[in-house]
Amino acid sequence: MVEKDPVSLEQIHLIINNFWATSPLNSLHLDTDEKAWSEPQIAVARADDPLFDQFKGMIGDFLWTPEEAFAIAFPEQTVAAAELRVISYLLPQTEATRADQRQEQEMPSERWARSRFHGEEFNCALRLHLAETLTEMGYPAVAPERLPDFAYQESKRFGIASNWSERHVAFVAGNGTFGLSDGLITRFGKAVRFGSVVVKCDLPRSERPYGNDHQAWCLWYAKGTCGACAHRCPAGAIATATGHNKPACFTYIREATTPYSTKTYGTGSTPCGLCQVKIPCEHKSPLAT
Repeated sequence: MVEKDPVSLEQIHLIINNFWATSPLNSLHLDTDEKAWSEPQIAVARADDPLFDQFKGMIGDFLWTPEEAFAIAFPEQTVAAAELRVISYLLPQTEATRADQRQEQEMPSERWARSRFHGEEFNCALRLHLAETLTEMGYPAVAPERLPDFAYQESKRFGIASNWSERHVAFVAGNGTFGLSDGLITRFGKAVRFGSVVVKCDLPRSERPYGNDHQAWCLWYAKGTCGACAHRCPAGAIATATGHNKPACFTYIREATTPYSTKTYGTGSTPCGLCQVKIPCEHKSPLAT
């Protein structure tokens, strides 16, 4: 049996960035022909990181660990968690999209709504492209968010939650920490979207500069200052005393911003994102070292 060369982080970057640069799906579908996202950034977690089991215990048994998601896609393979890696990437909003969104107070801007709709179509395609390319290279891979059984359920502790959380994966991989609004604050800010793939390979784990402190890069939790995202929320769904009110946020998105965006811009999906801009962590982490 011929040993294959180990896949490198540089190869992962190349696969993702080439697709970002060339795919016609990476578009806001405007006359300007501009891309939906700025250049992707990636980080890698080990699937046997104990945080994955901790999150499962906190959120609910329905939350997949990387090992469980991989087993769904490849039931014929017996693979230990230590043999798996989780590639977490983020897609930053463009400056033009963020600039438009800063001007809004109640409803999303057109660019933002288009990034949530068309941009997420690209994100879904990127997840699958990365998983399929790695599998063809001899490294079995799956995009858990694209599995047929991916769904939202009710967590006793946290309310509505999915069985694969891109933000929690990003935290474990070192991409960022949670803020007052529950959004993830990354080195490239909170105005981002996430994707991930679980792969059988031996990529090096990325540094997690904040350790296990899940709120380290939020000014409110770290220093008791800011709270700007709470002032930006038109639904009053963020409070400095209690954090993110998920039911109120959910209701506003379903009953206000989604119908508005569908009627005004012809996009579906669930856009809002007003709490992600016009804040100190919009396009950077004020506390990242």
